[in-house]
Order: sequence, then structure tokens, then C-alpha cells
Amino acid sequence: MSKISLGMLAAAAIFMCTIAPAAGQRNGGAADLPDGPGKDAVAQECTKCHGVNNITNSWGDTKAGWRQTFDSMVKLPDDRAEIIATYLGAHFPEKPDRPKTVVVPGDLKVNIKEWIAPTLGSRPHDPYAAPDGTIYWAGMWADVIGHVDPKTNAIKEYPLPTKRTGPHGLTMDKEGNIWFAGNFGGIIGKLNPKTGEVKEFKMPDPAAKDPHTPLFDKKGMLWFTLQNSNMVGRMNPATGDIKLVTLPQARSQPYGMVMTSDGSPFICEFGANRLAKFDIDTMAITEYTLPNPESRPRRLTITADDVVYYADYSRGYLGMYNLKTKATKEWPSPSGPKSQPYGIVQVNGIIWYNESAIRPNTIVRFDPKTEKFQSWIIPGGGGVVRNMSVFANGNIAMAESGVNRVALVETPKTGNARGTK
Repeated sequence: MSKISLGMLAAAAIFMCTIAPAAGQRNGGAADLPDGPGKDAVAQECTKCHGVNNITNSWGDTKAGWRQTFDSMVKLPDDRAEIIATYLGAHFPEKPDRPKTVVVPGDLKVNIKEWIAPTLGSRPHDPYAAPDGTIYWAGMWADVIGHVDPKTNAIKEYPLPTKRTGPHGLTMDKEGNIWFAGNFGGIIGKLNPKTGEVKEFKMPDPAAKDPHTPLFDKKGMLWFTLQNSNMVGRMNPATGDIKLVTLPQARSQPYGMVMTSDGSPFICEFGANRLAKFDIDTMAITEYTLPNPESRPRRLTITADDVVYYADYSRGYLGMYNLKTKATKEWPSPSGPKSQPYGIVQVNGIIWYNESAIRPNTIVRFDPKTEKFQSWIIPGGGGVVRNMSVFANGNIAMAESGVNRVALVETPKTGNARGTK
């Protein structure tokens, strides 16, 4: 478990160091960097995996913040790391118009524990809160599934057999197997944590390239979104049979998913101001348009009485859609219109989500009954928390993508948390 200084904050725009060297050079090289001591070192080390534009187009950071960012990607000799951090801090300081963190005070207390993923640059994407109290995560850029036991701090990584699998979303079946969406490889995968064995299931359509968020329905079928492929899939785990449907409108970008009380898959369309429900048997789709055309719901959660709350990423709002009454309502997120709400869950009707664009990220609590917020800084900075998962006791697992960490949020206890779909 790591204790991280609040001053060491991640520059989330920087991608992890795992793709081919040539790919980064297409997005700029040393010529795009300002002159000064350290320019050559930055060009050599920071363009092996991504373009210089990831630096020049970022929000900037302090010297310490830059150091934490690349320390989570690659191990460098201390003297070379010092040169690079000094250069980046001097030439790419934090921009004055970056969204500022707004912390809403309150009486409730949370405790946040964090662990560093063993593989640098793995970019933990989605977590999964397992029934035994442990946390799994998708090491998207390292092709691993990670596991940590918060009680013992024991950490293990399971390597995936296929390079460029890109594990993204995670879920678990009744036997304790971890199912993952291979976002880069166009696969659905199954990991047996007891043996480390991995089975892969390819998409039946070559146009289905990017499985995203998986979730089991009440019949044991595995549903999943495919964001840029503009599809939703359903897989029979027993046979491996996969059926795909394309959303009615192009570039809808199906993203987050939950299950309604009747067992229907319900998604948000990140490329539009829409939500959608699927028939569990026919896969027929019913879409719901949100009032504001600029809304872009990215993740969502649902209460036991079918009230959907969604993270309106583009506008900096928390939104609500009641499936029964069709009523909608929204609230500005504490850190403002550029805060980019992202991961979201509910615990006994209380909504928890993170603000991903601000530095450091916050975790926000919202009580729908009082319509009051309270928020806390994420100690390691968050580095873009992309998803959350809830334990039965109401604690929350998070993946801190840009700072290569996973976290456990110990929340105020108000009873059993099941009801989160």
C-alpha cells in the first residue's frame, strides 16, 4: 500500500509506454520541443511510445508532478529522470486555465488506500470488487489482469497470452472466473484465477473491433458494449456463441452498462445525448434522449427502484433519469463544467463518482434526498479514475489509470450495499 503526497499529481494526458516506438514519432518529435537542457533526453525517452504532442497539448504540471507521471511509466536512472522532470516543469508548467479542484466539506469521513501496480505503464482501467473483498483490475496497456488483497497487501498479475489484447472492462461469473473485454484485440476473455488459464473468444464480425464494458444478465448471458464499433454484443459463455447488434445511429459510442430491475441491459451512448435499453431476448433497442443536446453520458449507475444516474462527462454534470416516470434532473458537479465526471456507482441510493479532469481527481458523494454534495481528494491524484466497482459492504474499488494505481475507498457504513447493478 502506498501513501502518496498530494503535491505529486499526474498529468493524465500522457499515454503509457507500451506501444511501438514508431507510433509515437508520427505525432511529433524533438523539433516540436523548446530548446533547453533536457530537450534531447525528453525526445529520446518520451517519444519511444507516444508523440511529443501528448506533452505539448497537455495541461502541464509541476516538476514533481511530471516526475510522478513518467515514474509510473518507465524506470529511469535518477539523474536522467531529474533532468527530464526539470525540463518539463520549466517548459510545460501547469496552465492557468486548467480546471481547479473544488472540495466540498462535510461531516462524513472516508479512508482511501492505494496500491501501485507492479508493471509500470500498465494503466489500470477497470476494477472489479470481488465477493471475497479483494480487487481485480485490467492492466490495459500491459496485457495483464491484476489482483490485490487489501487485508494482506499481496499483489499478483496474470499475464494474458495475446499481445495487444488491451483488457478493459471486467466482471466475474458465479464460479469466480474473471471475464474481460479485450479492447485492442477484439476478444472476450475468461481468466481462471486459480490456474491462470485464459480462454479467448474472437468477435464473429471483423467490424466488431473494441469490446468495452462486460456485464452478466440474470440468465447468465454476457453482454458487452463496443464503443467505436457502435455495437452491443451478447455472448453465451457455455457455447461461446456471440450475437451483435449495431446501434440505430452512427457514432453513438455505446459505453457504460448496468442492468435494470427486470434484468434488461441499459447503456449510455457517449457519442450522443442518449441512453438505451435492450430486450434481454431479442436484443431490440429502445433509446431515450436526454434534454440537453450537449450531454455526453459516459458511465452510469442504477438504484434498486430503476433510477439511473449518469456522469455527464462533456458538461460537468451529474444527471438522473427515472425509467418509470421518465423524469430527468441534473446537478452541476462541484468542480465545474470542465471537471469531466467519469466513474460512478451507487451505495444504498447514495451516488459516488469521480471528477477526472481536475488535478487531483476527487471522489464525490451525492445524496439524492438532500441534493447535497461532499467530496474528497484522491491521495495519489487519480490520474483519471475511469471506473469504480462496489463491494457488498459499501466500500468502493477504483482504478487510477494515469498514475498506475488501484484504490479502496472505505465509505461511511449505512448497511448492505447490494442494489448496485
